[in-house]
Amino acid sequence: MLEKILFIHGLASSGAYKMASSLRMLLKPATVLAPDVPIDPEAALGLLRGVCEEERPDLIVGLSLGGFWAQKLRGFRKILVNPDFHVSRLMRTMTGEVEYLSPRADGSRSFMITEDICRGYEALEEDEFNGIDAAEILLTRAMFADSDELVHCGPEFERHYPGRGISYPGKHLPTYPELKAYLVPLAREFDCGAHL
Repeated sequence: MLEKILFIHGLASSGAYKMASSLRMLLKPATVLAPDVPIDPEAALGLLRGVCEEERPDLIVGLSLGGFWAQKLRGFRKILVNPDFHVSRLMRTMTGEVEYLSPRADGSRSFMITEDICRGYEALEEDEFNGIDAAEILLTRAMFADSDELVHCGPEFERHYPGRGISYPGKHLPTYPELKAYLVPLAREFDCGAHL
């Protein structure tokens, strides 16, 4: 049974992003953890690994940049939603001060994207698919919007996780009806036992 879900938000967002509340409604009675992830890549990975070690989520759901992070959290059931496996490219078009699109728990309204930050993500991208085995493939599902205006990583996912992705009619940020129709069935596939 899915008792605990970790939601990982996308770039310039927060744990308060509306998808977290959608998951809380759609996947009741599961608890949905939704931390604010730092922009610094090492701090972000450290935080997420710490949450996973402490909380042992039954499922991880990652949106966009959150899908990149979820893919790196090996050994957990996960659903990647429009994952961005090359976020450093997007970040290089956004260097400087960027405003958050949803409220952060610490009250921060903006963050800085620097060349050092971009290089940090680029380094993590170099080996992001290393160490994928048959067990990890079975732990991983993904959904890709047919009309995604920002990210197009479906073919790359398919090369590493053959047959584990689905497409859905929508844009980069999924709506509540799209989550209900497409994400919930994927989550229910995992809703049949304890964490491996």
